Amino acid sequence: MTANISDRLKTLGINLPPPGPPAAAYVMAVTTGNTVFVSGHIAKRDGKPWVGKLGQDMDTEAGKAAAKSIAIDLIATLQDHLGSLDRIKRIVKVMGLVNSTLDYTEQHLVINGCSELIFEVFGETGKHARSAFGVAQIPLGACVEIELIAEI
Repeated sequence: MTANISDRLKTLGINLPPPGPPAAAYVMAVTTGNTVFVSGHIAKRDGKPWVGKLGQDMDTEAGKAAAKSIAIDLIATLQDHLGSLDRIKRIVKVMGLVNSTLDYTEQHLVINGCSELIFEVFGETGKHARSAFGVAQIPLGACVEIELIAEI
């Protein structure tokens, strides 16, 4: 990618929030060798957990918006952890959990909210492997949780 990531964020009108603290006994990111593992981030709206269950009280578009908000938080955590997003060689993997009913089957479309933003921000470097799962519940009742693995 020719432009640096900070410039790309500005072009996209994205201001990274301060990274949030862990909600339990873990750290937000760990580097081992040239790999960064970013802990799962839950969707937040107005600083509070974005609560809901897809297929019950949320539709796919709302879930996708929640996943996009998580992408911004994941990028903020990477920025805080690494000091510079330009150190990232590749976004390797994204894993998404969607709080959903038993008959809801669009988890993959929900997690597109995160993947699409990562592609926009990082370009080719942002093309990643991915998993998307439906789960019975996520901590604090959040609608979506996403974790990420990056290479530096």
